[in-house]
This record gives sequence, structure tokens and C-alpha cells, in this order.
Amino acid sequence: KPKWMSPSAVRARYRIGGMDCVSCATKIETAVRRLPGIDEVGVSVASGTLTVMLADAHGAAAVERQVKSLGYSIEPADAQDTPSHAIGAGQAPHGESGRTDEAWWKQPKALLTIGCGVALVLAYVAGQLLQRIETWAFLAAMMIGLVPIARRAWSAAFAGTPFSIEMLMTIAAVGAIIIGAVEEAAAVVFLFLVGELLEGVAASRARASIRDLATLVPKTALLEEDGKTREVPAELLAVGGVIVVRPGDRIPADGEILDGSSSIDEAPVTGESTPKRKGVGDIVFAGTINADAVLRIRVTAAAADNTIARIVRLVEEAQESKAPTERFIDRFSTYYTPAVLVAGALVAVLPPLMAGASWPDWIYKGLAVLLIGCPCALVISTPAAIAAGLSAGARRGLLLKGGAVLEGLRKITTVAFDKTGTLTQGKPVVTDVVAIGVAEREVLSLAAALETGSNHPLAVAILARAKDDRVPIPPADDAKALAGKGVSGRVGGKTVLLCSPSAAAERTALSPEQSARIVAFNEQGKTVSVLLVDDQLTGLIAMRDEPRADAIVGLSALKAAGIRTVMLTGDNRRTAEAIGASLGIEVRAELLPQDKQSIVRELQSNGAIVAKVGDGINDAPALAAADIGIAMGGGTDVALETADAAVLHGRVLDIVNMVGLSQTVMTNIAQNITIALGLKAVFLVTTVLGVTGLWPAILADTGATVLVTANAMRILAWRGRSEPQPFFASDRP
Repeated sequence: KPKWMSPSAVRARYRIGGMDCVSCATKIETAVRRLPGIDEVGVSVASGTLTVMLADAHGAAAVERQVKSLGYSIEPADAQDTPSHAIGAGQAPHGESGRTDEAWWKQPKALLTIGCGVALVLAYVAGQLLQRIETWAFLAAMMIGLVPIARRAWSAAFAGTPFSIEMLMTIAAVGAIIIGAVEEAAAVVFLFLVGELLEGVAASRARASIRDLATLVPKTALLEEDGKTREVPAELLAVGGVIVVRPGDRIPADGEILDGSSSIDEAPVTGESTPKRKGVGDIVFAGTINADAVLRIRVTAAAADNTIARIVRLVEEAQESKAPTERFIDRFSTYYTPAVLVAGALVAVLPPLMAGASWPDWIYKGLAVLLIGCPCALVISTPAAIAAGLSAGARRGLLLKGGAVLEGLRKITTVAFDKTGTLTQGKPVVTDVVAIGVAEREVLSLAAALETGSNHPLAVAILARAKDDRVPIPPADDAKALAGKGVSGRVGGKTVLLCSPSAAAERTALSPEQSARIVAFNEQGKTVSVLLVDDQLTGLIAMRDEPRADAIVGLSALKAAGIRTVMLTGDNRRTAEAIGASLGIEVRAELLPQDKQSIVRELQSNGAIVAKVGDGINDAPALAAADIGIAMGGGTDVALETADAAVLHGRVLDIVNMVGLSQTVMTNIAQNITIALGLKAVFLVTTVLGVTGLWPAILADTGATVLVTANAMRILAWRGRSEPQPFFASDRP
């Protein structure tokens, strides 16, 4: 809590049923903000949530009453996922709109629409049979739908939102009754309800796209205790517990592999289509699939804090953060709706007063202008696209902290990369084995024998290469580390030493060719270990932290998009320049954290919009200084919390995908605004000319709203790319 806030202040988060557009969110936010004891209010249409900071816990009841008075249901955000026996006194109340997790066709909103439609059909039939009751029949049918709408308009007006869509609808319907257009008024009310229903269905689909991630985690897990396994609920797994995962099963918790090696399908969480081979010591995510071997895994995160839970929580919070375009549209709509009322009144009054035109005709047209001018389609054009973009990115391992980040990515002109763990794998691998007088396999075998049991990164690299090459590893006697030099021991009766070139030169003379070979490896940024057997040079092993497999493709794609790339690293200049040359990237080496920050500032002072990509820990100053900070390997808590965005899978190509997603979303927003304003402009002209009337006018709003929402939902099909291809050619759905 902020220091200025009362110690008794509490943060409460609710799920709201029936909140399907930005106008709904505005009404709720305005109404709740007017309550006493409310310090902070946040409403997200995309996630269907309300977050409030209450002065004390007693204010919760007032919040619930206020929201229900507007015609929405409200329940604590965790109520739907809490077992019934655990819900206590804080069980959720249910309002007019029904439970937030009900199927759309069971919602009261759907039932009201169906009831109004049936009444409209019955009124038509009754009017055909008995002409004298036709008007009354249509009036009764209209009132079925209009009364709830008017009640919501009245509540919203008293709660601080007099210019709501419901108020415009109510004025138009009552005005139509006064001038005798009852049949059209009934049709307009029904079409309005249909439009609201379709908005709700589309909004529910957008929310489900991210919440469905939570269903990836299995409900049960095999917990190992005292050498035996038993099935337990996955949500009860504690950190430190050991679970057994069989081939073909989903992994029920984030964890570290203790025993076993298997291919892990991470596509459900990261979008990566190729399974990754993982073994002892590797990290696995909840919801991923164990392909081909039994694994023993130590749990590293509770159910509420696993990777998928954090992704869902992050995206829902991000959807509450508005993009600059969205904030502009919100401000615009504040003035737009009253202007529509004024415009409708002028259309209804001026022609009869100034030109002697027919009052009924121009009042009719003025009412139609009210319906055409409803702002729903316009105000939802941006948040719908951004919510879909955030969801699409999250399902593919691209985590973005809000619409401002998503919108800003398309403006990036320079990307500054860390080296270790970002452009490279973050651990050395054996690149070259040079045998002198023996076979390469024997060099690896002897070196691995000395390194068995060591956790040193170079030792791990040698042992991994020996395992990959299936080289036998004999036992070593008297193995010991020589401080600052290497490791020695006896293997097969021979004295074996694996050491640095300088330590080897102390024991035996190196030929000019051998020395030149070592220098050449060093110039390539490689670390060289020398193998001596009975003080005779037997082999050289070169190791280096190699570039990621997709680094060249990702950097090339950024350059093709006109984005400058630069490597900022604290590593020595020779190694950095060798890696940089192989990747074709500008290099700045031997930097301290504050040096990286200074370079980012320097780039910005020259007019660049900078994204800094790093591990989220030692790059923190530069990540904070950059216009957008991106953490690679975003499965860590630090990466998710320190940067503006995170790449869960750690692929360089995903930086390109982030930019592509941003461009796709902003293009979609432009399309949505064009649809919303274009339809209104067309129907405004045809209405004033007398070509169209009330029911086409309501289609101009509800129809545009549905079209805009459906267009935004296309972003959910966005896939990004994993193969080299023309820049962003297939990113758009």
C-alpha cells in the first residue's frame, strides 16, 4: 500500500457480470468513485474486473450495492475458482446480470432479449388479427425491453453518468412514442438488446482466450512421499515437494527436474512448436507436456504463483492499463456524447423553427441522430483490439505490461541486447576438440573423467559433450583441483592434467603451431583447456558461450525492418567482438551496469526510441532507462516484475514478433475507428435526407459495435512467425 494510505485500507478485486463495453466500465468507475471511503478505482472491460482500494473493509458492501444498482452482477474475483466449502462469509452476491461464469444464453440479458423478441412477434400477430390493439401490443412489447434500459439509465444518471447509451436509447424510444412511431420504437429497443447481447458474447470470448490458459494445468498430481506416490490436488502442492510426471502427462507445477530426461512440449505456454529436451537441473513450467520419459520434479512455485497463474494475472492487470490512443478516445467520448444530444436537438428543432418544416418529421430525424451518435462502437474500438493483442501475445509467450507498451513497440528504432543469456545460450559449450597423437574420443573421455562430479560451467560443458557423443567415461583416482590452474588425477594408471594454456606451458613446451592454434581460438572468443597425459600434450578443448540458434534470424529480421541493433555487454572485448562478428551486430563491451544505462541515454538523446533486452537482473538500470525494457526468459519472477515486457521462451525472433504484434494491433485499431465513424457518417447523411429511419439508425451503432468487436477478435488468431520470411508478411490474421 502507498505510505499515504490508511493502515486499515484494503484492496478488493471483483468480477463484474454484464460489463461488455467501455461505456459500461465508465458508468461503474464513475459510480464507485463517488462513494465515500474509496481511494482508488480501476475497471477493465477486457478482464471483466473492478479493483478498488477501500478505506476499510466495511466499504465492500456499499461497492456491491452500487454496482448492482446499475444492473450488473458482482462477486469477489476468486469466488468462481474457490471450492464451496472454502468460501465463507464473503460469498458473492448476484445481481441482475447473473453469474459472470454462466453461459451467455443463460444470462438474464439473453433471456430479456429473447423475451422482447417473442413479444415483438406476438404484437405483430395480434395487430394483424385485431387492428385496434396493434399500437398497444407494440407498446407492451417495447416496454418489456425499455423498462430495464430506462432503470439502468436512471441509476447511471444518479451515480454520475447522465449521458449514457441507455439514456440516449430511452430518450429516443420515449420520443418515438410521443410522435406515434411505436412499432419502430419497439423494433429499435429489440435491436438495441440484440446488439448488447452480441457485444457480451464477443467480450466473453476475449476474456476466455486468456483464462483458458488456467485450464492447461492438470487438476491432480502424483506426489512422492517416503518412496511411494499418491494422487493429490495440484492446487495443494507445496514448494519443495517432489512429484512424478509420467510420459504424456501435463506437468502440474513449475519445478526443477531431479531425475530423468525427456522432451517437453512447451507450445501450450510459450507457443514454441518444437519440443525441448530437458534433463536434471532444468526448469519446467506448469501446463507443459512431458513427452517420452518419467520425470521426478521438485516443485518451485505454489499453484497461485506458477508461470500460467502469473501470466493470467499479468495480462489481466495489463488490460487495466490504458494505451495513449485509448485514453484519447476516452477523453473524446466525454465531450462526444453531450454533443450528440445537442446535435439531435438542433436537428429536431431548427428546421421547423427556421424553415417551417414538419415538426414530427424532424423530431423523428433528431431521435434517429441520437441513436446514430451512440459512442459504443467508437470507445470500444481501441480497448477491444488491445485486449485481444495482449491475449494473443500471452498465449505465445510474449508478455506485455499494458496497452501503452503494446502501442509503443511499433515505434522502436533501436534494440540494445545484452549478450550472455540473451543473444547467447548463457552457458559454454564445447566447440572444438583437437586431438594430438590420439583419437578425439579419447581426449573427451580423459577430460570427462577428471571433471566428473564438478559443477563448474566448463566442466559441465565437457561432460555434456561427452554424453552427446556417447563417449565412455572411466573412473579417475586422486582427482583434485589445482587453484587457478585446472584439475589433475590418475586415469588408467596415467597422470592426467586438464589445465589452462599458461599452466600447461609450465610443464611442457608447446610447438609454434600449437601455440598459434590456441591464440586463434582465443581470438574467436573461446576458452581453451589443454589436456596433458604424463606431461605430454594430448589435446585441446575449446569452449564458448554460443549464440542462440535463432539469434541470426531474429537480428536479420530486425535489420530488415529498419531497426538498428547493438550489443551491450560486460564481457571482455575480444569475446564480445567475436560473438558480434558471427551475428553481424554492433558491439560495445566491458561495460558496467551504469555504462549500459548511459549508452541507452546517449541513443535516446540522438533521437532513437530504444528497447533494451536483457535478463531483468544485472541490466536493471538500462531496462529502466529504455523506452521499453524487455526481459528474456520471462519465466522468472524478476523478469516479470522489472521489465515492461518479457519473452517467456527467450527467443531473439520473438522481439521481432512483439514489434509485428504491435503493428497488427495498431492497424486493427485504425480499421475499427474507420468502421465506427464511417458507418455513423453514412447513416447520419441518409437520416437527414430522409432515406433511413430509427431502426437503421440503431444498426449504425449496434452493428458498428459488433463489427468492431469481431474485427478485434481476429487478432486472437495471430501467430507471429518462427521461420525466416518477408518482414511481417504473414503476421496479420
